[in-house]
Amino acid sequence: MRPTVRFLFAHPAHFLALGFGSGLAPKAPGTFGTLAAWALYPMLRGLFHTEWSFLLFLAWCFVLGAFAIEVTGRKLGEIDHGGIVWDEFVAMWLVLFFTPAGLLWQLLAFVLFRGFDIVKPPPIRQCDARFKHGLGVMFDDLLAAGYALLVLAILKRLIG
Repeated sequence: MRPTVRFLFAHPAHFLALGFGSGLAPKAPGTFGTLAAWALYPMLRGLFHTEWSFLLFLAWCFVLGAFAIEVTGRKLGEIDHGGIVWDEFVAMWLVLFFTPAGLLWQLLAFVLFRGFDIVKPPPIRQCDARFKHGLGVMFDDLLAAGYALLVLAILKRLIG
């Protein structure tokens, strides 16, 4: 089943899981979802006065997202449906939180995260294949975020 605008607004879980509508993109919805997350990040980050409060918010988004993805995936008939992009939102926000300041660093963070999310190197591919529920969908993107952050940290160290 291909989600529609009507489906998007049929349940709050669908609205969240489909990334406020960015997951409705006909091609590359994961990339569109990640771009939407990137665009929302500066405003969202500005709402939190401490780093810990933002990280707590991300943890809450992770848990809420697992539920929303479970509900939406079941309704779509595919738990990891391509239009479900909330997992990209939360993971990209986490990556951006730890990314050095500057547009080029953010662009690199975006490319690295999308690359790892698409290629799914071990153990991401194994987790993706094994855990077919909302938490599993969220978790594999968390692993892709970890890979992206590791590469960013290495590059930051090498560049200085």
